[in-house]
Amino acid sequence: MKQLFYGVLFASLMLISCNTQAKEKKELKETTQKEVTMKTIHLTKADFLVKVANFETNPNEWKYLGDKPAVIDFYADWCAPCKAIAPILEELAAEYEGEIYIYKIDTEKEQELAAAFGVRSIPTLLFVPMSGEPQMARGALPKGTLKEAIDSVLLNK
Repeated sequence: MKQLFYGVLFASLMLISCNTQAKEKKELKETTQKEVTMKTIHLTKADFLVKVANFETNPNEWKYLGDKPAVIDFYADWCAPCKAIAPILEELAAEYEGEIYIYKIDTEKEQELAAAFGVRSIPTLLFVPMSGEPQMARGALPKGTLKEAIDSVLLNK
């Protein structure tokens, strides 16, 4: 009887252990898939100078270097409104895939870049059309407002 009890206990522990490992593998797989499907692009200052505008060589003139219009999100990891708008920007990046870029710039890591654009509050969004001057919006805007801005300012719809 004692051996049967220990056998059942051992089998139960093995099942719990296997189930926990399977659950951990599933969560890791889901996390990895989410990272792969992210459509927003994080930029450093060096990336910005190559992909968006080299304001160091052209300080008095805005010259967009991209091949598609862009939205640039100046954010910080600790900012609650920035966290609220992040999933909306991911959705919009997926919806407008192939039409626009959605870039993200961490103002804590790229303070010089944020200062160059006069970013004093976050989130701040910079809408960059193919031609003309970029336009700035401050605050966590709702998805509908962002779509309207993308359609009218960036895509001229």
